[in-house]
Amino acid sequence: MSIPQLRERMKGWLEGEYKAVAFSIDADPTAYALYREGTEEIYLRQLFVKRGRRRQGIGREAVRILRREIWPSDKRLTVEVLTANEPAVVFWRSVGYADYCLTLEIMPGETGGQARTPDALPRVGNA
Repeated sequence: MSIPQLRERMKGWLEGEYKAVAFSIDADPTAYALYREGTEEIYLRQLFVKRGRRRQGIGREAVRILRREIWPSDKRLTVEVLTANEPAVVFWRSVGYADYCLTLEIMPGETGGQARTPDALPRVGNA
């Protein structure tokens, strides 16, 4: 996406149900978190750290600040991570998130492997 497209997308989120928190180091904007708060859950849509500042503990500190100073402690915290993004999966687990669900997909035009017919399914119990 272009910068104007990204700006419009962020504007739409912030005009809607999302909130943002910016993190700076020595007056330099370094990271931000974009999230929405529901009655029982806080969904973290994005945690972004500037490329040149990654792997320095900034994301970890941002999550610590969010959890201790901004988010209520009585709500479930969720974040979605692409399973192929192994560094992100490792990061989120390291700050306390645990695996909850795995979404599987077959994209349009893909066969997704061999589908089983009902007759080929294994029998369970007395079925």
